[in-house]
Amino acid sequence: MKISKKLNDALNYQIGHELIASNIYLSMAVYFNSLELQRLSAEFMRQSAEEREHGLKFMHYMMEVGADIEIPAISKPQKEFASILSAFEQALAWEQEVTANIKNLMDIAIEDKDYASQVMLQWFIHEQVEEEATMTRFINLAKALSDRNIFMIENMIGHKD
Repeated sequence: MKISKKLNDALNYQIGHELIASNIYLSMAVYFNSLELQRLSAEFMRQSAEEREHGLKFMHYMMEVGADIEIPAISKPQKEFASILSAFEQALAWEQEVTANIKNLMDIAIEDKDYASQVMLQWFIHEQVEEEATMTRFINLAKALSDRNIFMIENMIGHKD
């Protein structure tokens, strides 16, 4: 089963986007580690691995359908962040961009009447709800604790409200 060229190109783009996200989250993990925020660093290492896994999930699907895979070059992520809140806000903005990309992929699959791709993309649509909720939670914690010790944020990581 071949997919359309339009969907193929969009999926290749998304692979790159997932790999960029992985590197961005690695950079954030290093930043949090430099602040001695070990739990937060570990959480963003986990996020990084998850984003790489997403890229691989797209690649595996493309291999299954006989698509033409081109792994794009990715840019170097930013190293410094103005604050913990700023890093969280950038992460949410990134996740919102990924959500828009996934929706675009679904639009193409619907236009193509590509039901198999629609099923595969449905998983990512649900995943993005979780991703945005996680980053929103981090932003809310950072805002609520803004005038308190940053280590309070560290203590909240891994705990559900």
